[in-house]
Amino acid sequence: MTAPVRTRPGATTTVPGPEAAPRGDGLRRRKARTGWLFTAPTLVVVGLVTLFPVLYSVVTSFAKIRFTFGGMEVQEWTVANYATMFSSSAWLDSLVFTVGYTLGTVAVEIVLGIAVAVLLERLEAGRGWILALLLIPWSLITVVSAQLWAYLYDAGYGAVTWLFGLVMEAPPVILGKPVPAVAGLAVADIWKTTPFVAVIILAGLVKIPQERYEAAEMDGASAWTTFRLVVLPALRPVIAVAVLFRVLQAFGIFDLPFVLTQGGPGTATQSLAILGYKALFQDLNVGLGAAIATATGALVAIGCLLFLRAFKMQVDEGGVGR
Repeated sequence: MTAPVRTRPGATTTVPGPEAAPRGDGLRRRKARTGWLFTAPTLVVVGLVTLFPVLYSVVTSFAKIRFTFGGMEVQEWTVANYATMFSSSAWLDSLVFTVGYTLGTVAVEIVLGIAVAVLLERLEAGRGWILALLLIPWSLITVVSAQLWAYLYDAGYGAVTWLFGLVMEAPPVILGKPVPAVAGLAVADIWKTTPFVAVIILAGLVKIPQERYEAAEMDGASAWTTFRLVVLPALRPVIAVAVLFRVLQAFGIFDLPFVLTQGGPGTATQSLAILGYKALFQDLNVGLGAAIATATGALVAIGCLLFLRAFKMQVDEGGVGR
């Protein structure tokens, strides 16, 4: 229903009545219902594939389970699994290795990734071919690349051992001693994942407006000053995404040390994931394995939340990317 409104002698206009207003809201609601209808199957699948195993692991971590001819049987509900885990020196050693390995490899990958991305951004020709070559390590399955590095590190015929033999009288047994083994794992991981970081950062570099570089040049800024005051602040959101991806991957590292060292020598390269694997599949201690997995997931979640909170505070205070 509309109401006439006189604007000048002999002329009238109409304004929409109150019953016409909900038409747009109703259309938006119908679109929202349609969207939920189409995404519901995907959400159900995602919930079954991700949320259910997580919840099942959390519940299992509080159970004392024994194997029977019919399967598994819960004997009692207890927190003994967590008490055993936290009091174990193997848990502390694995935690120290995993945290140190994650921080070290991610830091090196971010630095190298930024350097590679800057070089690629300056290329006028051949960038696509170079990107394709750089992504070959990332495209390899980790088990395959780990086996490749196992050949390179072999004490008898490995190319890396041979190179050390050119400058050292007694080349180290790389995977046979703790420090060289950790360094060997880190090198293999950095070789594989730095291209991934470089591609993410390159995507942020190409979106920086050219006017910012021109303004810095007009102000007489050097190349390093331009990079520090113009490029890095604009790249912080992209770097944050790269760090999150890599922390999530590195903290759950399993396949690379499992193939190269089996967590050895001793427990020098035993990650939390390998510790949980051994508890679950070698010792058949389901509750303890679930407790290790749950604690590892909780640590990752807390670390990522703290990182995102710190990054958001930097954005709010410094206006990153504006």
